[in-house]
Parts: sequence; C-alpha cells; structure tokens
Amino acid sequence: MRRLGAIVALCALLGMFGGVLTAAPALARGDKWHFTPAKGGTLPALLCGFKIRGSPVANKKFGKVLKASDGSMIILFTGSSKASFTNLSTGKAITENLSGPSKVTVRSDGSATFAAKGHSLMFLTPANAQRFGLPTVSVTTGALTFSIANGSITSLSLHGHVLVDVCTALS
Repeated sequence: MRRLGAIVALCALLGMFGGVLTAAPALARGDKWHFTPAKGGTLPALLCGFKIRGSPVANKKFGKVLKASDGSMIILFTGSSKASFTNLSTGKAITENLSGPSKVTVRSDGSATFAAKGHSLMFLTPANAQRFGLPTVSVTTGALTFSIANGSITSLSLHGHVLVDVCTALS
C-alpha cells in the first residue's frame, strides 16, 4: 500500500500536472527545454471515496533533464498549467491553477526527491495523508518537498498551506 502511495503521488505529479511557472522563461532559456504534454487520468475511489477525473485545461509546460556529477538525474519543470477535476459520481467539477515550478532529483539508488513552489497538486494514500496531516488529494501553495525511497514516502514537508482539499470541494 505504501508503494502504491508513492507511485501514485510521483506519477500523478509528473505525468498529469508536473510543476510549472511561466512559458516565456522556458522559451528564452534555449533548446534544452522541451514541451511537456499533459495527460488526464482517473484517480481511484480509494483516495476520496469516489473516482475523480483529472483533465488538463491549459498546458504550456516545459521540462529540462540534467545529469549531476554524482550520477543523479535532475528534472526541472516550468511553464503554466491548469487542470479540471470532476467527481465522476456527481459530475461536480472544479478548475485549479497548478503553477509550480518544480524539481525532481532521482538518485542512482532509485530514491527521489520532489520539490515544488507555488501551486502544486499532491496525491497521498489515506494512510500517508493521515501520517502527514494532509488531504489525500490537494492543491497546495508554498514550498512542498517529499522524498521517496524503496517505493515509500520517507519524508514530506509543506511550508505553506493547503489551498484546496479536492475531495471536499468535489463532495
């Protein structure tokens, strides 16, 4: 279950709505920045008690991959992004700005650290949500950092606050 939580959190953040800021700086930085397509997806009822469909509304995200001298891979995200979230049971929907930026560091041992500023989307299993005192699905603001090792979230800190508890907003 912990492995599922870590995978859900990291994949959802990266795959669906990776952190963002503004597109213009990414374009001005040169050819190492690449457009990052956003894909929607359905979150399982395990997280909120009902399935949620997440869909990109606006996407001008860019990513850049760097290699560190110690063998770590660093992935930077910048740009602008908005997503809608729909309760598939009721049809109720909200749209949120997810305006990072974010940075993911993947070390050679497979452990990873995700660091975001601004508005970020966070998914946690119910057990991890209780452990860290956060909602299972939320939009946060401020500095959000979490680390994963062996498929489990080992640490999580939010120096900011929860802007939207997505489950509550869609109930």
